[in-house]
Amino acid sequence: MKVTISTARNLVLAAILAGSWPALAGSVPDGSVDLLKQKFTEGSYSKRGADGCMMCHKRDPQLAAIFDSVHGDPNGKNTPMAGLQCEACHGPQGKHKGKNEPMLTFGEDSPLTAEMQNSVCLGCHQKGADAQWHGSLHDLEEVSCVSCHQLHVAKDPILNPANQSEQCLSCHTRQQADIHKRSSHPIKWDQMNCTDCHNPHGGIGPAATEQPTVNDGCYQCHADKRGPMLWNHAPVMEDCTICHTPHGSVNDNLLTSRVPMLCKQCHGDNPHAGNVPGGNSSINTAGQGCLNCHSQIHGSNHPNGAKFQF
Repeated sequence: MKVTISTARNLVLAAILAGSWPALAGSVPDGSVDLLKQKFTEGSYSKRGADGCMMCHKRDPQLAAIFDSVHGDPNGKNTPMAGLQCEACHGPQGKHKGKNEPMLTFGEDSPLTAEMQNSVCLGCHQKGADAQWHGSLHDLEEVSCVSCHQLHVAKDPILNPANQSEQCLSCHTRQQADIHKRSSHPIKWDQMNCTDCHNPHGGIGPAATEQPTVNDGCYQCHADKRGPMLWNHAPVMEDCTICHTPHGSVNDNLLTSRVPMLCKQCHGDNPHAGNVPGGNSSINTAGQGCLNCHSQIHGSNHPNGAKFQF
């Protein structure tokens, strides 16, 4: 099969959008894929490689910084610069100044959809944490990889845990408001970040959490609440978010509602006197409300702790 430059360009572009070279194996005659690879390797198609790109783009220090990154290491295993160089991500160079199909671009101004942009990244990144991307919340919302990641830099800022929460909260504005409430996890002080609980590339639990259940995630830090206890409190065993909101609350201890009204959502037939909220004589509403007596509300191991008092 005689492979022209135009045919080569189209086939390689199709391969890149599909995510990998092997995708071509069943669609072209045997040997054609190897021939196209050879053209790139020998420089007979893109004669100057990255050097040709930098002749025009060298004035942009942001682009040149890629050579200080893992993607720009020509000696790295399976890195773009060790293979097709700039064309590994941006497609065949050809005569891309208006005479042929444009090269692939990324970001909000790109003519490609988020799915098409991401397919280029996923051609290499489909292992480990990245393997769960397909069908994840960010994938379904058509979030592109470059919405969070930067490639033409010495080190991607999002890889620094101190920068992750700021990036997440730029979109998740409701959570941004919650972390500034009087009771919250210490995200705003950089003692925690969003990825301590969530996997942005797709978690196995609800809301892309790292753990299969909400409680399993909470137990990573709050192991003393795990149990099993001699006396278990049903909502504690079922779901921590029945009583707590994880990102922030106007109530103490991240509670979804103030005590005793929180307790009354389940215990409406409370026999104690002074059930009307605001009655100062009521043991329900004074001080810590129900917790004045039922202090071991997450469960008790005391022989007489059936009512969580000990």
